[in-house]
Amino acid sequence: MKSALWTLTRAGVLFPALGALAVIGVLLARPRPPLPRHSERPVCAPDNGGLTLPKGFCGLIVARNLGSVRHLVVAPNGDIFVNRQSGGVIALRDTSGDGVVDVTRPFHTGGGTGIALEGNFLYYSTDDAVYRYPWRAEQLEPEGDAEPIVTDLPSGGDHKSKSIALGPGGALFVNVGSATNSCQQQNRKSQSPGRDPCDELTTRAGIWRFDANRRGQRFSDGQRWATGLRNTVALAAEPGSHELLGVVNGRDQLADNWGFSAEKSAENPGEELVRPAQGDDYGWPYCYYDTDLKQMVLAPEYGGDGKQVGRCAKVKPALMAFPGHWAPMAIAFGRAQQFGSAYASGMFVAFHGSWNRAPLPQAGYRVVWQPMAGGRPTGDYQTFLTGIKGPTSIRPSGLAIGPDGSLYISADENETIWRVLSSSGAERTKEEK
Repeated sequence: MKSALWTLTRAGVLFPALGALAVIGVLLARPRPPLPRHSERPVCAPDNGGLTLPKGFCGLIVARNLGSVRHLVVAPNGDIFVNRQSGGVIALRDTSGDGVVDVTRPFHTGGGTGIALEGNFLYYSTDDAVYRYPWRAEQLEPEGDAEPIVTDLPSGGDHKSKSIALGPGGALFVNVGSATNSCQQQNRKSQSPGRDPCDELTTRAGIWRFDANRRGQRFSDGQRWATGLRNTVALAAEPGSHELLGVVNGRDQLADNWGFSAEKSAENPGEELVRPAQGDDYGWPYCYYDTDLKQMVLAPEYGGDGKQVGRCAKVKPALMAFPGHWAPMAIAFGRAQQFGSAYASGMFVAFHGSWNRAPLPQAGYRVVWQPMAGGRPTGDYQTFLTGIKGPTSIRPSGLAIGPDGSLYISADENETIWRVLSSSGAERTKEEK
């Protein structure tokens, strides 16, 4: 027997077999986490977890010290899956029913932004690829290896992160942000003219469509769905219509590089709300949205003076625009189930906050509610959520709607996830009763 084992070992047969058995043994020995208890009446915090909210709403911290959390999705059973810029994807579960996570499982060690749950698969993006894991109901940790769906995505330059959205017919949409601020010959240099035509547009500054069910695609296999979109990190498919909606991060440095006033540069360009359809061109880098004129104008890199329209008359107009440099990061569509009829038709938008409005105060750092009907805005946005410790104390980076309609918010620099729901749908801590 000893001789036979030695022969198998020398032949390279026994060690792999023993290794496989060892892995199976570790998996069997690792206890499965208890099933989730998704509470529709969690315990809200006295200070709403550090959030300022409208009357009639309350909040709590679901999890903290998570690292650079970006986009997130909530499964029908209440489990939360989060992508992080570093540290990879993590799964979170509440097994006690108080609304606070008590089980955390990391299962991918890379880093990225986008994440989506559809059918039996969990999709997530890194800066240069999109992967998926098989997933089934009540499963916290995906089984098996991640399948590469799209690789070789462009990832250099100013905008590397990839957000994703799943559309009808197995469509996978990927935002590929621009490599530069405004396609200048020398990026972000004063008075440097723009490259005309802008060669970036063949592979950047747009949304590409892939097949969500086809493994092993490369970037060259994709279809450029829409172009002229500088960086649409906030990207989602609208429930019902399944059409894409996005909020675009506009260009920077009109004052620094082109002599615009500080006030003009701080408020411009607007962060555009768009509905990208196949073949649409939204004008970057040649055009930007002027918040005073409420229209597209020609960029100074291409001869614009802040008022001239020129070639921008031919690009697709935005539905509306939010204030400049608020840095839109994520979209979530409201449901009447939890928040009432006032939040039944429209979307929440997470803004990360500005960096280049100086000498004016920095701004953004909030979640807003934008009423919508028939796919179009129906009124002014309303600030829904800010940080209680000051106007820049929260940096929202992701949004998701839970199975009961409550709103989940991630904030990368805060390393925290919150849950917000109506006060009538929650308990309060003893200090408030």
